[in-house]
Amino acid sequence: MKAIITVVGKDKKGIVAAVSAKIAELGLNIDDISQTVLDEFFTMMAIVSSDEQQDFTQLRAEFEAYGESLNVKINIQSEAIFDAMHNI
Repeated sequence: MKAIITVVGKDKKGIVAAVSAKIAELGLNIDDISQTVLDEFFTMMAIVSSDEQQDFTQLRAEFEAYGESLNVKINIQSEAIFDAMHNI
């Protein structure tokens, strides 16, 4: 399973560390990661994978709730859906 995780919010210390820890806690591996700060806004995109099949509904709920606790928006999409959306 491969997926794309995006994170957007006001920049503050520890976002990458916190999101990376949550990714590991949920049994996902970070294959590639990119982050930048534009003015005062933090953006991050990570490609994650797992050898096991994952429940995207559960993962989405976990990341949304965790994002709220960090005051950022975290979204996860299947790589297949992400590819289909950008190949129209």
